Amino acid sequence: MAPYDSDSSAGEEDEFTETNVLLGYASKDPGDETISRLGGRPEWLDESSPPSAALARCNICKDLMVLLLQLDGELPERFPGHERRLYVFSCRRKSCRRREGSIRTLRSVRIAPSSTVSNVSAKATKDKKDEKPKPKEEAPKSQPPSNLGETLFGAKTMGSPSGSANPFSTTVSSSGNSNPFASPINPFSSSPAPPKETKPEPEPEPESEFASQSLTTKTTTADEIKDLPKTFAETLSLNNPQTQAPSTPPEPWPAAAQQPSPYPISYLSEADYETLDPTPAPIPQNTRMDIDSTDNSKGGKEDREVFESTMDTTFQKFADRLSQNPEQAIRYEFGGQPLLYSKTDTVGKLLHVATPGNGPGNGVTTTGGGIPRCTNCGAGRTFEVQMTPHAITELEAEELSLEGMDWGTIIVGVCERDCQMRGVAEGQVGYVEEWAGVQWEELTGRR
Repeated sequence: MAPYDSDSSAGEEDEFTETNVLLGYASKDPGDETISRLGGRPEWLDESSPPSAALARCNICKDLMVLLLQLDGELPERFPGHERRLYVFSCRRKSCRRREGSIRTLRSVRIAPSSTVSNVSAKATKDKKDEKPKPKEEAPKSQPPSNLGETLFGAKTMGSPSGSANPFSTTVSSSGNSNPFASPINPFSSSPAPPKETKPEPEPEPESEFASQSLTTKTTTADEIKDLPKTFAETLSLNNPQTQAPSTPPEPWPAAAQQPSPYPISYLSEADYETLDPTPAPIPQNTRMDIDSTDNSKGGKEDREVFESTMDTTFQKFADRLSQNPEQAIRYEFGGQPLLYSKTDTVGKLLHVATPGNGPGNGVTTTGGGIPRCTNCGAGRTFEVQMTPHAITELEAEELSLEGMDWGTIIVGVCERDCQMRGVAEGQVGYVEEWAGVQWEELTGRR
């Protein structure tokens, strides 16, 4: 499916437009789904192997955060053999709100040894991107599985989305990669050693210029070897100890009684592909407006006109889109395009779509460079899921405070290769911190 924006229109003959976005709806009834949910405490892929508690601490106050979203993110057709979940955490302190690092997200993955998706290096990924694909190597276009909602949320979906090509095909072209250091010839020798001649009691000749060096000279040579490229010195196994820094021991999780109180659980047991009415919807009545005016003569109608004329058009599209399915809590489309709350904040400038092109994920280019690359393997990141304001309503249903969470949307970007955490063996669970783009609620004021 071609990239869409909030002003996408349906064909003249169609009453509704269906998109590739899978909408998740919250419910107190879990049904067959108990993994994907809002609130509660995180449920790890392996309870005996949780992540370091440091990954769920606020980067500002260092307090332990609470769970906003836990999502069963298994995509067997895209990542066969991968068990994966997503977790979004938020700090409860009011002083940390609207500050970067107060909301964090984790991706948990366990890769079966028989998985066909290999964890190639970042350099190999870059080389693959730079290489112009041959026509015969292009991945065939295929439709997303019609049971994606059942896979993610445990709920059957109605209808199926239009087909879209897999932008992150894991097929790697086979090419010879000979070891340049496999030759037994001494790379330090300028020419091959001549064959030995049979002579009576010949004077011993040094096999190489290093064989006749004194201990002092050898020490100097070892220092010179340190200056060689790492792979070169590794191949020769000469004075090349492992320099990898020891990993930091994981921080244990405190007892449940010592953790902040969680939000109430709402299960994402219902899902459906998004359908849109081609008729533009009015701005929702519950849209927040903060009009500060000292002129009491102005009425509500005039205030609303001022608000609508000055409001960010991107937000208008955001509100129009959500108003057609107002109870959606999350929007899911791996490799899709997030629905922006604003294009003027930091995240909006980073992800705002400029023109159709050959950008990552869904064939679009962005003015701000797009989602930052994976910090674990260096591969590109892509959009997977975002939370909507209705999720706040579900999470804070039992909150008595009138000053709750004030974000407009939380956009989650993940490694497009679903890489495993460094040092984790096949079949074991690893946790990688992913990108959380938070767009905070904007209050428009006019005098």
